[in-house]
Amino acid sequence: MDPCPSKFYPEHGFDSRQCLEHYFSDESEMNLAADLLEFPIKNLTKTFTEGHIKGDVLIDLSGGSIVYHLYAACDFFKHIIVMKVRDRCIMELKRWVDGRTGAFDWCHAAKLHVAIEGKSEHFQDIEEKVRSAAQHVVKCDFAKENIIDPMVLPPADCIMTFWLMGIINKDQDEYVRNLGKMSRLLKPGGHIILSGMLGTTYYTVGKDKLRAMNYDEDFIKNALVKAGFVIDHIDVKERTAVSDLIDYKQVIFIAAHKEK
Repeated sequence: MDPCPSKFYPEHGFDSRQCLEHYFSDESEMNLAADLLEFPIKNLTKTFTEGHIKGDVLIDLSGGSIVYHLYAACDFFKHIIVMKVRDRCIMELKRWVDGRTGAFDWCHAAKLHVAIEGKSEHFQDIEEKVRSAAQHVVKCDFAKENIIDPMVLPPADCIMTFWLMGIINKDQDEYVRNLGKMSRLLKPGGHIILSGMLGTTYYTVGKDKLRAMNYDEDFIKNALVKAGFVIDHIDVKERTAVSDLIDYKQVIFIAAHKEK
């Protein structure tokens, strides 16, 4: 049996571009799309079109340099503040936001969103909407009680966190603490939208094998309740992808609101 990976994302980071190419590209050999793109986009589209989650400020606290999950949200919030724990992720994301040459191409995800949403709006219009809304890309630090210190921000109407919590937390206690730190950025009654992988112990980026926190559906539901949230919607999908890059068993999508 392989030893537990020694590398840990908050301490060692990973190559942000390779992460996108491994897990979120449209290459023919990339067979994770059904779990990592299609499943969350379908749930996001349904969640936002119901009209309950909207407001002025959306905070995105997600892993790597992903943007596809913001397509469904950009019509429902005036401002999107993107927070990253690593400088390299900020650089990669800003390359896309600024439309610079060599930025990762998210067109396939935009087209998928348009197809799922069933609207005639051109995918390029959606990308420009996200670029315009996501002009604030800043660093955060979960080692601090206030992860955005010394910044001061208005309480958010919604927080989205995709594929992050399983790679920044070493154990269940740390997960609950960090979920509480996120909650403090939300106004009472504000929403959290969370997606992650269940049953994961490792993931690979380039030549690096990194450790992930192994947790299940019951744990994450209990963690949200402990952090003061009420779960509104939950969907779990069994893994369909065949890949040695990562050993997850399921993917989960949860929408919840903070008790007033």
